Amino acid sequence: MSSEVLIERFFEALIAGDRPAARRIVHTQAADGADAHTLICDLFWPTYEMIERLYRNDKLTRLSYQLATRLLRVLHDQVAAALPLTGTGPGEGKTVLFFCGPADADELGAQMAVDLLESAGFRVLFPGGGIANDEILSQVHEERPAVLLAFCSAPSDLPSIRALIDTMHEIGACPHTQIVLGGGVFNRAEGLAEEIGADLWAEDPLELVDLLVYESDHRADQSQRTVGRKRKTRSAA
Repeated sequence: MSSEVLIERFFEALIAGDRPAARRIVHTQAADGADAHTLICDLFWPTYEMIERLYRNDKLTRLSYQLATRLLRVLHDQVAAALPLTGTGPGEGKTVLFFCGPADADELGAQMAVDLLESAGFRVLFPGGGIANDEILSQVHEERPAVLLAFCSAPSDLPSIRALIDTMHEIGACPHTQIVLGGGVFNRAEGLAEEIGADLWAEDPLELVDLLVYESDHRADQSQRTVGRKRKTRSAA
């Protein structure tokens, strides 16, 4: 079965709320050799993106959307329990402060990334969504994380994320902390993460883990921050 057909079948089971059918698909893939990492990256994440895209374009009812996201979260939690969590790996010794948008679906997408990061050895602090910038900044000062990460965010979250990044740059808060964005609106608006001052940006959880492992020294060039610079210029005017 091709990956496209598999994802379509899984999607149909999720939006119908057909829990036995969805479980059978997952169990069959596991029996055929797919481990937890593969299921999350190659089945759960692309199906999640399909659900989000169709709902955003008014092609899914609220009922179908919530049936799908609730069921997918249950299945993800069950599968993620099989990920190795030895505390060692390429991310060992690095703390990630991870937040996301306030919706349940934002937390679902972010949770996939959280679990993969933990499996790679990172220590992850994940308060979820709806956290005020002053609380995030306070936690950054207290923990001094290697990475401050915002993932799976909606357009309505952008002003807050942009203000947070600008404040961190302006006051020089934890200059060694890498600022990383990904998923959600950052996938749909090419160059947006770069323009608001992120050091790195990723499209999916697998790419995110790879970037944090292999690009940990990368920092943004100040010249790329066109959005922040334009905003400040207007304010000064």
